[in-house]
Amino acid sequence: MSDQPAFTPRDDGFHFDQLGEDWWATETAWFSFHDAARGLGGWLYHLFRPNIGTVAGGAWVWDAAAWLPWEVPYSANYSALEIPRGQDLSDIRLPTGASIRVIEPCMRYALGFDDGERLQCELEFAGVMPPEPLTAAGSTFGSAHHFDQFGRVHGHLVLHGERIDIDCIGMRDRTWGRRPENRPRQAAYVTGAIDADNGFLAVTNVREDGDRVAYGFLRRDGRTVPLADGERRVVRDPVEGWNTRVEIAARDAEGRALHAVGTPLSRIVLNRHTFIDINTLLRWECSDGVGHGEDQDMWPVHRFARLARGRRR
Repeated sequence: MSDQPAFTPRDDGFHFDQLGEDWWATETAWFSFHDAARGLGGWLYHLFRPNIGTVAGGAWVWDAAAWLPWEVPYSANYSALEIPRGQDLSDIRLPTGASIRVIEPCMRYALGFDDGERLQCELEFAGVMPPEPLTAAGSTFGSAHHFDQFGRVHGHLVLHGERIDIDCIGMRDRTWGRRPENRPRQAAYVTGAIDADNGFLAVTNVREDGDRVAYGFLRRDGRTVPLADGERRVVRDPVEGWNTRVEIAARDAEGRALHAVGTPLSRIVLNRHTFIDINTLLRWECSDGVGHGEDQDMWPVHRFARLARGRRR
């Protein structure tokens, strides 16, 4: 188990003074949202490297009509813009077009994005649970400080002139630590929420005996308990290699069982330096009811390419 302390109001700001002089020192802030009825998914993602003064990321909005980032309704993935000076992450406007402002420390955030006529976002993330700390250094996040939090996301987008109202349970995470771009391994980050009091997170690593849960939690009836073990099972498209069915079977530290089967609604494939993230919006049928969430299927790009080329011979 991790001895990482709880997330505090101080953690809504940058941690640049704690990251040392390592070139790979990195801090991130990510928020997800969706409109399940229309198969619409979205991310706001920000990656800071203070020792070289850059911020990367931006916004993505996708639906079932396309999966390539240059064909989805919106994709802006900047690689190296300048971190604004004199601003903290608790109240910041970024050159990517994004903005974040703390409304209530650790719990409520005003989120914006401005790209003129292409995309405008006015959203609020309101946590339905405290930020949950990483509890396993063996996960894909390694020894970085990492927190995950479900929250209600509400507000609206204006996407190419169309207003789209958003009201969903989404996930956010925060990390700070060392993050080399040549470090990827095959892993998955899987979320599902039925409502404010019921949901799960499962972060898995690929091993010889299957896709095993390294970290996560089960939230049931408003109580959040770390996962003790479990497995992710995936049925893949024989040509494209992405998932057509995702199953999570796990148990938490109190012995409560989780079983969830996910059906894809839409997806986007993101190429993030030396790995790709096949991110799928899912409809979950869980032991506790029906919900929605994501399966982030992360692959070292050379491994995925080798398998894909083999399938197409």
